[in-house]
Amino acid sequence: MNKAFLIGRLTQDPTASTLDSGHSYCRFSIAVNRSYSRDGENKADFINIVTWDGLAQNCVKYLVKGSQVAVTGSIQTGSYERDGVKRTTFEIRADQVEFLSRANSATSTGTAAPARPKDTSMDELKEVVDDDMPF
Repeated sequence: MNKAFLIGRLTQDPTASTLDSGHSYCRFSIAVNRSYSRDGENKADFINIVTWDGLAQNCVKYLVKGSQVAVTGSIQTGSYERDGVKRTTFEIRADQVEFLSRANSATSTGTAAPARPKDTSMDELKEVVDDDMPF
């Protein structure tokens, strides 16, 4: 089984592209805090995420650097060669991206902005207009 579950914050605004076939995709990276550290300092891992088609369009439309997200998907690996050295890459191909908060959505009291309901499907999100979004 190949399944990944991550919660983190975007390290930059998502970037979108469209293939010649008409499929669109979106790439972004999230910082995921580690639950342990040998030296007691907080550390993070930076994980690359790719989304496709409708999910990609929603990510580009609603996410910005600093947004907190929960990502569910599968790990994909690849490789390339640069200067005679073979390198291996990995990224998460997201099946779901839950928008947990917008960047800087916390108020001075420390409470986060309301998140979108968890049971909303991606098909339903395509029909949502900007005024209906809770953030």
